[in-house]
Amino acid sequence: MSDIKIAQAAKMKPIIQLAQETFSIPAEQLDPYGHYKAKISLDYVNSLSHRQSEGKLILVTAISPTPAGEGKTTTTVGLGDALNRVGKTQGKKAIICLREPSLGPCFGIKGGAAGGGYAQVVPMEDINLHFTGDFHAIGVAHNLLAAMIDNHIHHGNALDIDARRIRWKRVMDMNDRALRDITVGMGGPANGYLREDGFDIVVASEVMAILCLATNRADLKERLGRIIIGYKKDGTTPVYASDLKAHGAMAALLKDAFKPNLVQTLENNLAIVHGGPFANIAHGCNSVIATKTALKLADYAVTEAGFGADLGAEKFFNIKCRTTGLKPSAVVLVATVRALKFHGGVDKMHLNQENLPALEKGFANLERHLTNLQQQFGQPVVVSINHFTFDSDAEIALLQQKCADLGAECVVSRHWAEGSAGAEALAEKVMSIVDAREAQVQFTYEDQTPLWDKLSAVATKLYGAKEIVASAKVKKDIEQLQANYGHLPICMAKTQMSFSTDPALKGAPSGHTVEISDVKLQNGAGFIVAIAGNMMTMPGLPTRPTAEIIDIDDEGVITGLF
Repeated sequence: MSDIKIAQAAKMKPIIQLAQETFSIPAEQLDPYGHYKAKISLDYVNSLSHRQSEGKLILVTAISPTPAGEGKTTTTVGLGDALNRVGKTQGKKAIICLREPSLGPCFGIKGGAAGGGYAQVVPMEDINLHFTGDFHAIGVAHNLLAAMIDNHIHHGNALDIDARRIRWKRVMDMNDRALRDITVGMGGPANGYLREDGFDIVVASEVMAILCLATNRADLKERLGRIIIGYKKDGTTPVYASDLKAHGAMAALLKDAFKPNLVQTLENNLAIVHGGPFANIAHGCNSVIATKTALKLADYAVTEAGFGADLGAEKFFNIKCRTTGLKPSAVVLVATVRALKFHGGVDKMHLNQENLPALEKGFANLERHLTNLQQQFGQPVVVSINHFTFDSDAEIALLQQKCADLGAECVVSRHWAEGSAGAEALAEKVMSIVDAREAQVQFTYEDQTPLWDKLSAVATKLYGAKEIVASAKVKKDIEQLQANYGHLPICMAKTQMSFSTDPALKGAPSGHTVEISDVKLQNGAGFIVAIAGNMMTMPGLPTRPTAEIIDIDDEGVITGLF
C-alpha cells in the first residue's frame, strides 16, 4: 500500500487517553484538536522543570539527499517505535521529536514529512497539511510586522526608517517563485510608500527560528522585540520590532503555536511534532521546548535534523546545542544503498541493479559525513541502512565493512516494511551506546572566532572546500556585523544536494570554493544567516508539482499525499 493508505488504515488511539496511559499527562493539561491531536499546555511543560532526571538525546541525520531517497524521518519514527518495543522489558520509554511539514514541499516535489511505510506519525494528512495551524500563526505574526513597517512609513516615519534598507520581507507557506522580488506601494500615496520587497517561505522566517529556539513566553517576546527590520537613514542605526511596538501582538498571535503538538506513531507511541525550519535555508531543527519536554518525560528522546549532516546536524550542534546546552548521546546516520550508488554516478533509472564499484565510489559521501560527526562533533555514530528490497547481500556486506573500517557500527533496518520489528537491531545498538556514555558535544568554532573564520571553518572542515570568497560588498557587511554581532553562530544557507554550492557535484567534492553571496542578521533568533551560492529562500514549484495528483473524494478521503 502507499504511505497514505497505510496511514488511513491505522488504528489510532484518542490522544488524551494515550497521553494518560503512557506518561500520566493529565487530561486538563492537553488542548485537543479533534480526537488524535493535542497541544501540551505550557503550565505542564513548566511543571516538568523540577524533575532531576533527563532522558538520553539521540540525533538522527543523513547523507546528502538524492532523488533516490534516504528516509531520515522514517528512520526516526522506526527507531522511536523500536526503542519502545525493546525498552518495554526494561521499563524504558521513548518519544520522538519531529518538525512540522511545510506546505511548499507537500505540493512541490519533496512531499510531506510524516515518515513512510510502517514507520509514520499520524494522522498523516493533518500533519502534512494544516495540522494545528502553527505555520499560519507564524506567517501572520511575520506579516503583521511587515504591515506595521509600511504603515509607520506611511504615517510620517517618526523612526526615520530608510525604505531602501528594510530587511524584513513578507512570507507565505507555499513555493511561489513569482513573489521572490516584488514592488509594493503602487497606486499612489494612498497605498503607501513605493519600494522593492519580496516573499520568503514561512520556514525561512526569523519568527519560525525564534519560536523553535525560545524557551518560554517571556523569551519568545523578548526575541521578537530584538528583530532588526532595517536601518535608519543614517545608514548604521538599527530599527527593532520593539521600536514599532509590534512584538507584543506578534507574541499574542503565537500564543497557541508556541505549545508543542502531541500525536502518535502507527504503533501508538507518542510523538511531539513542533516547529519546522528548513535546514538548507534555516537551522533545520524542531523546537527546543519540544525536545526538552521529551527529555523530561522519556528515557530516550529521538530527534532529527533536516537534510544531510552538513546542514541540519551542523546547525543542531553549532546553533541548537550551543545556545541551549543540549547534548546528544549518539547520532544515527541514515543512508540507502540506492542513494550511495547515485552519489557514485549511477543514473536514477538503474539504481535497483547491483553495482559494487558505484557503491564504493559513492561511499565517499557517507564517509565524509561520518568523519565529520565523529571528529568535528565528537559523536559516536551508528550508520542505519534504510533497506530496499533491491539491495543485494554483496552491497550490504561491502557497506558494513567500509563502515567498520571507519570505526562505526552499521545496522540494516527494515522499519519501512516491518515497523518497529524491523528496527530492533538498530534500537539495541543505540541503547548499548547511549546507556554507557556521558553525553557531550564539541563545536566547529568558538563564540569569539571572527565571523569570516566561522564561515571558513564550516566550509573547509565540513564541506571539504579550499576557501570561501565574497564580493567587496558582502565582505563589508560581514565586517560591520563583526563589531556588534561577531559572537553569534552562523547559519549557512546552501544547497542540500552537495557538499559544494553546485547541486550537480555528488559524492564528496574537495578543493572547491564556497561563495558567500549575502549575509543576513537574525538578531532575535540569535544567529547570522550566510547565503552560499545562489540559494533561494523562496523555492519554486517543479515542472510537474505534486499538487497535480493530490485530490479528495466525496467521502473526504485525501489521495496523492506522500
